[in-house]
Amino acid sequence: MTTSSSERGVSLGMPELPAPAYPDDVRARLETDAREIIARYPDSRSALLPLLHLVQAEEGHVTRTGMQFCADVLGLTTAEVTAVATFYTMYRRRPSGDYQVGVCTNTLCAVMGGDAIFESLQEHLGVGNGGTTEDGKVTLEHIECNAACDFAPVVMVNWEFFDNQTPGSAKRLVDDLIAGRPVQPTRGAPLCTFKETARILAGFPDERPGAVEASGAAGPASLVGLRLARGEAAPARVVHPRDGGPHDAGTPDAGPHDAPQDRAPQDRTVHEPSPTEHLSSHDAPQDTSASDPTHPAGPVAEEGE
Repeated sequence: MTTSSSERGVSLGMPELPAPAYPDDVRARLETDAREIIARYPDSRSALLPLLHLVQAEEGHVTRTGMQFCADVLGLTTAEVTAVATFYTMYRRRPSGDYQVGVCTNTLCAVMGGDAIFESLQEHLGVGNGGTTEDGKVTLEHIECNAACDFAPVVMVNWEFFDNQTPGSAKRLVDDLIAGRPVQPTRGAPLCTFKETARILAGFPDERPGAVEASGAAGPASLVGLRLARGEAAPARVVHPRDGGPHDAGTPDAGPHDAPQDRAPQDRTVHEPSPTEHLSSHDAPQDTSASDPTHPAGPVAEEGE
C-alpha cells in the first residue's frame, strides 16, 4: 500500500488546486467591473494588467482566486496569468498593509540619503524589506527609481510622492499613517488606502471630491531643464561644501529656492515654501538626508551649472 505525498506530510512546492472561488455576490460584482474593463480593448487579453489591479483591490493582494478569475474571464490559462502577476512588482503576492511605503534606493536617492532612510524605517517599524507591521497598517519596501530624482531622496506611499525626505521626516510620516492622522503627499492626489489605489489603477475614476483637481503639476526642480531650454535659467553660481568655505552670500541672484546650505552660515534661515512649491507637511526641504554628518554626500550643484 502506498501513501500520497500529502499524507506523508511532504510538500512538493505546488499550490493547492483548484483555487477557492469567490463568493457568488463578489464574483458577480467583479464580473460587472471586468466587462467594463475588457470592453476598452480590441483584444480581451490586453485587459489582463488592469484586471489584476481589480482583483488586488478586492483582497489587497493578488490571490490564486484572483488569478483564476482573470484566467476565466479572459480565456487564458492560470500559467499565463501567473507569469504576468509574478513579473510586475506592483502586484502583491501576499497580504500587505493599508499603506505601501516604498523608499527609493536607486543611485541618486541612495547617495542623497535613501539608504539611511530605509535603514532607519526598518529599525523604527521593526520589519524588514517587504515586511508589514503587526497592526496591518504599513508595508515597507525598497523600490527602484521613482522617476523623481530631482526631489531625491523620495519616499512613495501607495504610489504618491513624498519628496526631499530625511530619516526623521520619514519616521514621522509612518507614525502618522499608523496613528490615522491626515497625511498630504507632496504632489498628486490625496492619499487613499492601497485597495482604493488598486481600483483606480484598474481604470476606475477617483470619485473623491477634489481628488482629480488636486493632482497639481510639476514642481520647480522638475522644470529646470525646461527653463534652460527656453534660455530662462538664472546666472550660474557655485555651490560650496556644507562644511564651510567661501559662499556667495548676499548676492542678488540668491532666490527663494536656494538651499540653506548654499548660503553663508549666518544666512541660514528656515525656508518658508510658497504654495507653488508643492510641498507637503512631511517634506524636509531644508534638512536633507545629504546633510546628515553620518551620511555625507559632498558638494552638489544644480543641473546645467
